[in-house]
Amino acid sequence: MIRLLLVALSLCLCSAALAQSATERAFDAAIAQTEAALPQLGTETFGVDVTAYRDALSLRRFTSRQWGGEITVAVVSESRESGSCARYAAYVRLPPERGAVRLVLCPQFSTPGADDLRRLTILHEMVHVVAGSNECQAMAFAARIEQLATGSFTPVTRYWEANGCAGSGYALP
Repeated sequence: MIRLLLVALSLCLCSAALAQSATERAFDAAIAQTEAALPQLGTETFGVDVTAYRDALSLRRFTSRQWGGEITVAVVSESRESGSCARYAAYVRLPPERGAVRLVLCPQFSTPGADDLRRLTILHEMVHVVAGSNECQAMAFAARIEQLATGSFTPVTRYWEANGCAGSGYALP
């Protein structure tokens, strides 16, 4: 019986380690793409303060014109597929509370084989962290980083249309 409990505990710990690893890989890939795109982004792109974005992504803290002052990014994992996690791989709780913005990673964020989606999700959600809740702004900025870094971007036509982005003033590359 004790042996069975130890095996179960071991599996849980391994699962948590793999999820953490996927999260860190997603951040590392998003940082790499941002660094590659950085020379072509300027100081502001699509209304996103590029320095604040880079700091939020890389250091998980930034000075915010949007929210005012020094803000930290708290990355938390949600274990249940309910509420916003029933629909999204991740989401950001806005506005910041006590100087922190919470980036919530949902169970589907850790889906095996979804490294590219995780990277894009981090690129997208960090726009919300820095600039606010506009879905079209976040997707346009994330696609721009992908385009500048790799020469192409993830096809997001359904997402773009579902959020009414065609008339938003933002554009995909």
